[in-house]
Amino acid sequence: MNSAPIGIYDSGLGGLTVWREVRRALPGESLLYLGDGKNCPYGSRPREEIVRLADEAVAALVAQGCKLVVVACNTATAAAIDFLRAKYAPMPIVGMEPAVKPACLATRSGVVGVLATERSLDGDLFRRTAALYGKGIEVVAVPGRGFVELVENSRESTPEAEECVRRAVGPMLERGADQIVLGCTHYPFLLPVLERVVAGRGVAIVDPSPAVARRVVELLDRFELRADAGRVPAYGFLTFAGETYRLRLEQKAMASAD
Repeated sequence: MNSAPIGIYDSGLGGLTVWREVRRALPGESLLYLGDGKNCPYGSRPREEIVRLADEAVAALVAQGCKLVVVACNTATAAAIDFLRAKYAPMPIVGMEPAVKPACLATRSGVVGVLATERSLDGDLFRRTAALYGKGIEVVAVPGRGFVELVENSRESTPEAEECVRRAVGPMLERGADQIVLGCTHYPFLLPVLERVVAGRGVAIVDPSPAVARRVVELLDRFELRADAGRVPAYGFLTFAGETYRLRLEQKAMASAD
């Protein structure tokens, strides 16, 4: 038994979609969330800079005694996951996998859309996954330009958000996509808009966050890291962007907890 917290890290608010799923799957575990905030968004930054930022964030969570860390940022996973696992071994580190496999297995039209940041779409992880599971499938990859900024500025429900979503999703729908993969943890906060845009078209939207939570459960059990039964969990929030942003993280997490 291990009562240390699980660390969850993202460039900003987006990883709270993963925090929510981990909390649901493991209601007895303490969680420590770090949302960088200061350097968000990561999507178009050079790979070397993202590796440095991810290293600083994971180091901060390790310093707080975390027993496992979730890199709840697709861009940071694509750029830095191998580096982080080597540096912080043997601590388990969970990354974000592009949910291309389940989408390719589920498609009926043979067309799968992928929404992600530019850096994620340009990464080896996405390319390998798409090549492995996308044989015979048309994968339409489109960067969600402006999506992260909308979420970071609490503008998910604005006409601007709907315009951004329609612009990104349009090419996928025109090609006949019946699966759309969310390749950035910020994007599920735009799910109500996405669902409205694809309504009536028979399109499934694939969020990888529940699968990440299941992976966390699996690793806790494998390494015998579960917290003591009956322990009351604690939830903490850290950022590099100051107290105002830290309070935003906490408030958004609690608002989306149920």
